[in-house]
Amino acid sequence: YGFINTCLKSLVVEKYGEETWEKLRLQAGVQDSFLTFEVYKDEITMQLVDKACKVLGVPADLVLREFGKYFFEFCKRSGYDHMLRTLGGNLYEFIENLDALHSYLSLSYQASFGFVCFFPQEMNAPSFRVEKNEDGSMHLHYYSDRRGLCHIVPGIIGAAALDFFNIEISMKIVNQTEEEERTGKKEHIVFLVTQNPVFPCKERNEFSSSSQCLVDCEKQSESQLNKEDLEKAKNTTGDRGNSVCPVKKSHWKTLRGIIALGKGKLLRGFDPVYPKSLWIDTKTFCNGLPFHMVFDKELRVKQAGVSIQKIVPGLQTMGISLDQYFRIVHPEVPFTISSIQKFINSQFVFQTRREMMPESWKQRPMLELRGQMMWMESLQCMLYLCSPLLRTLHELEERQMHIADIAPHDVTRDLILLNQQRLAEMELSNQLERKKEELRILSKHLEEEKKKTEALLYAMLPQHVANQLKEGKRVEAGEFQECTILFSDVVTFTNICAQCEPIQIVLMLNSMYLRFDRLTTVHDVYKVETIGDAYMVVGGVPVPVPTHAERVANFALGMIIAARGVQNPVSGNPIQIRVGIHTGPVLAGVVGEKMPRYCLFGDTVNIASRMESHGVPSKIHLSSSAYQCLQYKNFEITERGEIEVKGKGKMRTYFLIRNKTATENEIMGRP
Repeated sequence: YGFINTCLKSLVVEKYGEETWEKLRLQAGVQDSFLTFEVYKDEITMQLVDKACKVLGVPADLVLREFGKYFFEFCKRSGYDHMLRTLGGNLYEFIENLDALHSYLSLSYQASFGFVCFFPQEMNAPSFRVEKNEDGSMHLHYYSDRRGLCHIVPGIIGAAALDFFNIEISMKIVNQTEEEERTGKKEHIVFLVTQNPVFPCKERNEFSSSSQCLVDCEKQSESQLNKEDLEKAKNTTGDRGNSVCPVKKSHWKTLRGIIALGKGKLLRGFDPVYPKSLWIDTKTFCNGLPFHMVFDKELRVKQAGVSIQKIVPGLQTMGISLDQYFRIVHPEVPFTISSIQKFINSQFVFQTRREMMPESWKQRPMLELRGQMMWMESLQCMLYLCSPLLRTLHELEERQMHIADIAPHDVTRDLILLNQQRLAEMELSNQLERKKEELRILSKHLEEEKKKTEALLYAMLPQHVANQLKEGKRVEAGEFQECTILFSDVVTFTNICAQCEPIQIVLMLNSMYLRFDRLTTVHDVYKVETIGDAYMVVGGVPVPVPTHAERVANFALGMIIAARGVQNPVSGNPIQIRVGIHTGPVLAGVVGEKMPRYCLFGDTVNIASRMESHGVPSKIHLSSSAYQCLQYKNFEITERGEIEVKGKGKMRTYFLIRNKTATENEIMGRP
């Protein structure tokens, strides 16, 4: 189920971050999210675990153990806390009933989805069997057809023991073999489970500070209680305590669990009273328990309920062999009395054999029975108390059965009706989860498109200006006391246009502008606009910086180098450009609404344009103000002298030759 993969994702994200999960899932080649009740292939989970080991650099057993601990907490947070707590009064009972929980969830979800047994039933879910040892430890038998996942078990069981029963346990593999007890080739792992009680700090302090008081109280209490009642209480509380592997308790600890009623009668020292003879006749028993069977060691049927006789008429012939009419679906054990006794604490699922059913049943789905086995030592027979394994009204109808076929006291009647509603709710939940996932994907795509749109907008306008426009605010024009403006154009561009196809001009300009655009990022200058072959940038606008002149100067040097890589479509030689730079004040603001542009205004713009138009091919022409900003900044500059500038008269200008400290690779932003 997707629940398992979602848990694994949550573990990685919570402990190692979203980036680690993204790396892990890409390597595993799986999707980013999983639907809770959707069934996924085992290979996905296996791939995620394998890649987690490699990405995190952690051995597989540690990853699985950590996953087991986290899975327990994840189940609790997902609403299974109450269900898990009520499985048993101690760890032994808890583990003993895991298969029963799995069976219930299988019935509820129409496929298995259990606490530890988290694989669908038709795919042979793991199973558990537990044995108590005389020394207080126990052996936990774990059966699975999936190798290498056994290390999840200590993580889950250890977390449950500490949380529910306040005990710390250690689990060690003592045997690992090919299973022979169940049908098919399965992995059979035997864990040795030992435990130590964990007392809260407060309780430990009480023990250490008042030990003498406890001894005195113990002696006094022992003298007041009948020795026989005390022994019964000790035995009973030993069996029903929170500890699965019994720990030797003090008399005082035993007495604390005793509640005295009346004349020394003990609530926990309970002994059942049995009648001398069974006050129920055979007919009433078979009618009251319509789905039950009794069989001996040779599997010969001795007794059967009326409803099961109706469905399987062959059972009316007493003494027939039970395995002729049924096969064991769960647990997967051979149909022998010894195998059944070994797994007697498990819920057994029987399925009718099609070839032995009446003709009217052969076209229907086979009936499955689920219940418990009880060994009757005095009769040397096994009692199978069971009910039809039906999930929905549809399954009931498929087998042409009715609610009336099930005994009124059998909760299967209520479960079918309740589960019908639950399945409808689950389907609605699945639909909502799918819609949620679709919305998440759409939202992710929308966010990606939004980023593309913003990137395009920020390429046209300064980011703070674009954000103001997005918010519907008016962008006020701003005055900048000092900035550096650069203009460039292609030498003999008019002649080139006259001798080339338009597409050649477009390709040439695109090749050149791509190089220039990359340099704006390298030197952090703002590209204002391009008109034809003219390229305009500014330093110190829209964000004022003291190094505006140096940035524009380095950008200009990069332009000259970059232009050498652009071919003239007429001559085949590298193109030549003129570059002009001027420093001064400007006014900057957004012009227009339909296609807003961030424009610069002022005489500084005009002078920079004149520096370009009066420049020399493959040279960087500087005004006096630009020269003053650069003269002490490690640049090599030569004086051009006074020239006549259109509209400005005579001006002293300069040529920028090179940066004395920066290499060509640094200027071009190459590694």
